[in-house]
Amino acid sequence: MGREDIIIEERIKKIKDIRASGINPYPNKFERTHLTNEIIEKNSSLKAGSKTQQKVKVAGRVMSIRDFGKIAFAVVQDDSAKIQINIQKDETPEKTRTLFTKFIDVGDFIGVEGTVIRTERGELSVLAKGITLLTKSILPLPEKWHGLKDDEERLRKRYLDILMSRETKEIFIRKFKFWNTMRNFLIEKGFIEVETPVLETSAGGAAATPFKTHHNALNVDVFLRISMGELWQKKLMVAGFEKTFEIGRQFRNEGMDAEHLQDYSQMEFYWAYANYENGMQLVEEMYKKIAKEVYGKTKFTIGEHTFDLSKAWKKIDYSETIKKETGIDIFKASNNEMEKKIKELNGVIEPNQSKQNLIDSLWKYCRKKISGPAFLIGHPVEVSPLAKRDPKDERKVERFQVLLGGSEVGNGYSELNDSIDQEERFIEQQKMKDAGDKEAQEHDYDFVEALKYGMPPTCGFGVSERLFAFLEGKPIRETVIFPLMKPSKSEDKK
Repeated sequence: MGREDIIIEERIKKIKDIRASGINPYPNKFERTHLTNEIIEKNSSLKAGSKTQQKVKVAGRVMSIRDFGKIAFAVVQDDSAKIQINIQKDETPEKTRTLFTKFIDVGDFIGVEGTVIRTERGELSVLAKGITLLTKSILPLPEKWHGLKDDEERLRKRYLDILMSRETKEIFIRKFKFWNTMRNFLIEKGFIEVETPVLETSAGGAAATPFKTHHNALNVDVFLRISMGELWQKKLMVAGFEKTFEIGRQFRNEGMDAEHLQDYSQMEFYWAYANYENGMQLVEEMYKKIAKEVYGKTKFTIGEHTFDLSKAWKKIDYSETIKKETGIDIFKASNNEMEKKIKELNGVIEPNQSKQNLIDSLWKYCRKKISGPAFLIGHPVEVSPLAKRDPKDERKVERFQVLLGGSEVGNGYSELNDSIDQEERFIEQQKMKDAGDKEAQEHDYDFVEALKYGMPPTCGFGVSERLFAFLEGKPIRETVIFPLMKPSKSEDKK
């Protein structure tokens, strides 16, 4: 029997003994009066060796115990902070000391009633007058200094990662602030939040491979959405709404790496009577707001890249950048010429690549060198089936992408509202899909029909939680509170 098995057996026995003594090891409530940080703030000037008459009731998880017989110490952690609990022979009732010594272990939740003191060593503490067992734990917590070192185990048991690491917990507090700042910014600008379908009969609004499932009640195959309701929000522009946004989950059945997941959060907004120039101004303001509100700064270092969001945001042309970095003119080069160049650049070429995919591969090589902040503009029509054409150059569209740290973290258009042009592009996308391109878009007849009723000039923009991961300087999976994992060995046995 291993050490952990012995601990589990001992704790299960303690639960039986606790019940036998008339104590419920899992009561349903505790009336606490203070969070730990409130006590710390209020008594910041309390001198060492001082006692107060301030009575408090605190509650939390026991993180450590030191028992010296006549005096014992425990560190209790709640959502706000940690505080030391003192159990003293002359100050703590014998019944409470017996409960603590006999039944309380590291990992248990307890409620403590007592007075605030600062020890001779300067440690702010609660001198216990009463202790209530709130939850008896069975499994031991990871050791403080060794913890969860294996990344797979740490992500699978994220609840322990958060419990043992305040740094990890702070990531998700900032993530809440990140989305809340974005939401409040848009609401203040007059946008309303909407909800659009997660299950769709046609996966539209982006070039990506969808997850497919079956809807039993309707007896139809459906897809998990690959965009944040892009085509639905455009239908709302047809309906007369002028400023909408949605924040939610979307799903793409594609590869995983430091920047990509299959299941992630995204925000998209749609703004009637605005174009991509208006969108760039709004997005720049929003990103600066997020940086200041969430991080209190605008300068970030991501790998080899350093950028300052408060500086001027450059505009970089798509085709000109590719030509400068690779020598390829994407408007004149043949597919064979682009394939040859990609191979020279150590790129991977899959069989039967479309012109759209070849152009995209060339761009991805170039973007790695751009620190930003910058807006990428001048995209060719081939890579932007939902964007309005540039009236100055019909080969291009009015599209912009935010470039930070060598990657794209935001994408917007002057949305295509010419129903005839849109239908022609959908037809081309459908041909590519039929030829085997899994990321090509389907012909969405219902959307084209809606456009035929008329949609005002509109700017659309989307950004995923990749932006948050970038600002954190971490792989995106580290910034997902419960990332999707393969089943554990114990789950496989089931």
